[in-house]
Amino acid sequence: METSTIVWIIVGIVVVIAIIAVVMFMNSRKRREAHVEAERKKAAELREDAQRTDVARSEREADAARAAAAAKQAEADALKARLESERLARESAAHQSDAQQLRTDVDERLQKADSVDPDVDTDRDGRSDTAQRDERDHAGGQHVADTTQRRDTDTGRRI
Repeated sequence: METSTIVWIIVGIVVVIAIIAVVMFMNSRKRREAHVEAERKKAAELREDAQRTDVARSEREADAARAAAAAKQAEADALKARLESERLARESAAHQSDAQQLRTDVDERLQKADSVDPDVDTDRDGRSDTAQRDERDHAGGQHVADTTQRRDTDTGRRI
């Protein structure tokens, strides 16, 4: 083999090695760029996911705030209702007391009217016959209706 042939073979090998090196370098660069692009894409997806999570967190915080406000409103309504109930109970008790006082006044006036009225029989205490009969009825005694005299059941007066 001649020297020139050997030189051409070596030059050919070097050129092939250089071409392989350039192709490998280009592929590695493309792979690196693809890897960098994939990392960018992954980072963008993570940011979007974080944004969605942040929006969900904000919505949950708003829901929690609304629920807390509703709970406070319910407590306020319950307190208001309780106070209104207590007020109505006091008002009812006052009306009961007034009604009892009026009932007592009416009974006293009727007793006084019966004691003054000559048509109504009363005992020494000023009670009319109807009051005495009512008292006996409540005590379990029985009375026989007086058939000779008729009386008004509301007033106890003779008719």
